[in-house]
Amino acid sequence: MSDAMTLPLAAADPQIHALLAQESHRRLDTLDMTAAEGCTPAAVLEAEGTGTARHSPTVPSGRRAEDPGFRDRIEALAIERARHLFGAEHADVRLRSGAHADAAALSALLDPGGTVLGLDRAHGGRIDGDTMDVAGRRHPAVAYRVDARTHWVDMDDVARLAERHRPQVVVAGWSAYTRHLDFAAFRAVADAVGARLMVDMAHFAGLVAAGVHPSPVPYADVVTATTHTTLDGPRGGLVLGRAGLAARIGAAVSAGLEDVAPDRGLAAKAVAFKLAAGMPFAIVRRRAVDGARIIAERLARADMFAAGVRVLTGGTDVHLVLLDLRACRSGEAGTPLHGRAAEERLHGIGITVECCPVPYDPRPASAPSGVRIDTTSLAARGFGATSFVVAADILAEALSPGHDTPRTQDLRTRVTALSAAHPH
Repeated sequence: MSDAMTLPLAAADPQIHALLAQESHRRLDTLDMTAAEGCTPAAVLEAEGTGTARHSPTVPSGRRAEDPGFRDRIEALAIERARHLFGAEHADVRLRSGAHADAAALSALLDPGGTVLGLDRAHGGRIDGDTMDVAGRRHPAVAYRVDARTHWVDMDDVARLAERHRPQVVVAGWSAYTRHLDFAAFRAVADAVGARLMVDMAHFAGLVAAGVHPSPVPYADVVTATTHTTLDGPRGGLVLGRAGLAARIGAAVSAGLEDVAPDRGLAAKAVAFKLAAGMPFAIVRRRAVDGARIIAERLARADMFAAGVRVLTGGTDVHLVLLDLRACRSGEAGTPLHGRAAEERLHGIGITVECCPVPYDPRPASAPSGVRIDTTSLAARGFGATSFVVAADILAEALSPGHDTPRTQDLRTRVTALSAAHPH
């Protein structure tokens, strides 16, 4: 074996090693509250860094006899653990991403030209509201929206649209929505028009695994998820489904999405599923949900509302808080504080968040009116109720009118102290 195969990273590539060290230091010194930013366990990282990058396009039963069997056993463990974790009849763990998982599921469920009904992307959903391209076929997509006043999904409106457009697939799921969806009601809508129900739980799969969010699995024909967003696994996708759809899902993955996960990625997924079934994982996810509620409650105070900061839907049931800044003003001049400016302001004090559109947003996508806050990473760092209160109050002060340089310096000091109290 050549020396290059055994060199540690610091010796093999000092430049990359230094950059990674700087990134680790940055994370220790800041509060990362961006969506999909958890803390990957060491065991998952070890599994992903072990073995080969070979991949297996087919399911274990379809592989050639010369396969020594270890890869099959790894994938079989990942499948078994995923099914057990979510109570699913079937699981396909080979997908590299949530986008691949969605494409495979829709390809398995849709006939050519079949219509899809899902939550509008501008309202926190996964549907463009225009057209979709699944496995090279064009599919019309119809989008339902949240209520203009409450910003909650209106199931009566979903039912009306389903009756009018007769979709082949109804999609429930979100990337920026803070309330539990009524999966039983979605099932009833799908049944009323003879549609399949698909649930995209990429952003809340970890909450479902921990038992702090209702499970869509008993109601949906197919459920898709990512393994990296709130499951603390490697980057990848997952498809759960009814046993009767196993062959169609498998064919969609094998034939339409050849770029499946490498075998070491399957091993990392298997480890993540095992850890997600344990009590420590559930405790962290409960802290994330509780922390989001604390932040939402403190940012929904009357003084924050008067300052123009609105908490969408009035609160949260999950690990996300969505802020509507359309009425927010900044400084003595009273200039609008849009989401991009708020993101930059918070970044200046050491808090990382994401700007995002709000429903019925009048602003352009380049400078939307909203901010999305995720508590997953902070919960993994050990934040409890007291620390989340401190973080919420820092957010409130940073977003209040009259923000100036001296206060920026003070808030940065407070963020540094709070980060130091909760090392990774």
